[in-house]
Amino acid sequence: MSILQVEDAAELIQMEYAEMPGLKLTFWQARRLWNLSDDLCERALAALTRSGFLTQTSDGAYIRRGASPARIKRSGAA
Repeated sequence: MSILQVEDAAELIQMEYAEMPGLKLTFWQARRLWNLSDDLCERALAALTRSGFLTQTSDGAYIRRGASPARIKRSGAA
């Protein structure tokens, strides 16, 4: 089993967020999803936050910067 480096973990996380634009995860959810140690997950999320790729919501979850919930556009009134 190989040990992931921070850059590798950040790349993995970045690819997942790019593939799923609405992804919103807490630290613990991210750690579990990618099977990362506390330290590695914290460092990777911090690196992606510093780079501007991710941002942290008021409730502590991580989302892709610029990602907003999809809204359904309604056609003209019936």
